[in-house]
Amino acid sequence: MKIVNYVADILVIVGGVNWGLIGLIDFNLVNKIFGSIPVAERIIYILVGVSAVYSITLLRKLGGACEHEAM
Repeated sequence: MKIVNYVADILVIVGGVNWGLIGLIDFNLVNKIFGSIPVAERIIYILVGVSAVYSITLLRKLGGACEHEAM
């Protein structure tokens, strides 16, 4: 599972950086890299979204573990 966590972290970072670039300078890095292959671009966006949802579940698990330790 460590590899899945690592890949999810990388994809969430890529998504965050991409959104930051879009907001700051209106530059879509994913589109720039994969724009000539629309299916690849769409797959990257889907993987980033799935990784974000996966990361949310990990955070909820960690939050629950921290609450139990505090008691």
